[in-house]
Amino acid sequence: MRQVSGFVAYYWVDAGDGVMVSTSVFQDRAGAEESISRAADFVRDNLASLLPNPPQITAGEVLASA
Repeated sequence: MRQVSGFVAYYWVDAGDGVMVSTSVFQDRAGAEESISRAADFVRDNLASLLPNPPQITAGEVLASA
């Protein structure tokens, strides 16, 4: 993801009970959409057989940060 234009940060969180959450932060929507496309390709090609459920994608604007 670091190669995608506008990359700011990436986080992978173990939420427990087999739930994993990844969050990517980009400067603009174009970078975020490019990362979604790349991630989808990576999951399909490398991880699909390991995942019991397909990933869910949610996108939005950052409204606050600390």
